[in-house]
Amino acid sequence: MDWAQACSPSLAQFEALAEAAWAGLPEEFRKLCDGVVLKVEDFPADDVLDEMGAETEFDILGLFTGRGLAQGGGEKLTGQLPNMVFIYRRPVLDYWAAHDETLGDIVTHVLVHEIGHHFGLSDEDMERIEQAAG
Repeated sequence: MDWAQACSPSLAQFEALAEAAWAGLPEEFRKLCDGVVLKVEDFPADDVLDEMGAETEFDILGLFTGRGLAQGGGEKLTGQLPNMVFIYRRPVLDYWAAHDETLGDIVTHVLVHEIGHHFGLSDEDMERIEQAAG
């Protein structure tokens, strides 16, 4: 790769990277996530930053919103928004610049961690899923 000519991924390119990370997760895990919406945004909204007690807009890499299975969210209620996983492009890129990991591995980690909240998974469970990701 010619780094002198490289640009950071756009929001659309980052979304494609997140979709590829999703597609690489074990099939049985993806089937359990039916109905979870994946969204990529540059930064968390101000109300999210306030609610999470973030010091800066770079503190949160991803977020699960909705009613996860661990909170009794298996049954869809009238008027309920879909469960969503947000991945925040700029904080992830900032994290990538400061660590010795591939961007794809970081996106997969954030995705698995946030979906893990949907299921109430342990850190060990999430690590196994990450390792099984293609």
